[in-house]
Amino acid sequence: MGRIILRLDRVMADRKMSLNELSEKVGVANVNLSKLKNGRISAIRFSTLIAICEALNCQPGDLLEYEPGAADDPAAPDTPELVAPGSPELAAPDGGAAFPPPGTIRSEKNALSGM
Repeated sequence: MGRIILRLDRVMADRKMSLNELSEKVGVANVNLSKLKNGRISAIRFSTLIAICEALNCQPGDLLEYEPGAADDPAAPDTPELVAPGSPELAAPDGGAAFPPPGTIRSEKNALSGM
């Protein structure tokens, strides 16, 4: 199964915008944006995504990337492997935050109420 890689840190760096500045423009707490930037969430509200795109003058596709995964390999097992946030398996090759496949990790702590 594939995964979504978040490129928020790259887009912020390209725009020379700090997390604090983005937080003020978007109206989302700094800690929640930090979790988003580091891939420690499992969902994001479209309204938050729209506000981030407006603040960074970008498209959602600039922030999100789909990476095909092991499920595309016929030899891969049927059950997805759980990957903990911050583990090396979860890190994207270029340092971006990567998300596990949908439905593999879900907890109320990760589903931020403001996101």
